[in-house]
Amino acid sequence: MWDYTEKVKEHFLHPKNVGEIKNADGTGQVGSLVCGDALKLTIKVDKKTNTILDAKFKTFGCASAIASSSILTELVKGKKITAVAHLTNKEIAKELGGLPEEKMHCSVMGMEALEAAIKSYQQGGKPIIIEEEVGAKIICQCFGVTEEAILKAIHVNNLKTVEDVTHFTKAGGACGKCKPDIQKILDKVNSCEISEPKKEDKINFSKLTMVQKIKLIEKVLNEDVLPKLNIDRGSAELIDIDGNKVKIRMLGACSGCVNSGNTIKNLIEKVLQEKINKNIKVEQVK
Repeated sequence: MWDYTEKVKEHFLHPKNVGEIKNADGTGQVGSLVCGDALKLTIKVDKKTNTILDAKFKTFGCASAIASSSILTELVKGKKITAVAHLTNKEIAKELGGLPEEKMHCSVMGMEALEAAIKSYQQGGKPIIIEEEVGAKIICQCFGVTEEAILKAIHVNNLKTVEDVTHFTKAGGACGKCKPDIQKILDKVNSCEISEPKKEDKINFSKLTMVQKIKLIEKVLNEDVLPKLNIDRGSAELIDIDGNKVKIRMLGACSGCVNSGNTIKNLIEKVLQEKINKNIKVEQVK
């Protein structure tokens, strides 16, 4: 018997936002019935503000899968895309008061469904089905877990053992034939053979997913832009990304400054071009 928190029990017995949004602006689907777990997340977005107005889910799975999906929809409703694009499986599990280690893969499934739904919205609404992604290297044939999914789980959750990976992704949880391959991935990560992309690899900004773009831009803003703006009690926030166009809103003292246009071009745009991609253009949003 799993030791579930009261919040997990609440969202399992009385799940929120069950169903599917008709004419959804974004649809993300992960897992499959064959593997035992599947989740479909649909979102409705205010295109003027990029705010998620509604979110609904359909899932086939255990109590943890239902609870994780339910709390996920509550976490994203009313939030801007940029605010929830960073949401990790650890935050989903934390909101539930924790999950048994053996059930952490349910929170990972929620994180992946959200990323897919956001990507779907950014690409015009065509559903993104993770299971059908072409070219992905499958490590666990039993559950269809890719190398990319394992690497992501390792980095996000600081996983150290094959057993950890199984708890978070289900890989290796059936026949076990893939466990040596999982160990090889862990060994590479621990020996730093798999590292952050080289600077030249980051230049192809257009090939990054929306979530990757948001995280990369906000990292540069936080490290190289905001400290300079904060000196004069100013700030800025990322509003949207459209191709190579980055939309920024100036905040604090910068919001009413007559020189905010110069700050956009001579500081923010220049830094993003130097750190990420020379083709990035920054547009100010009032």
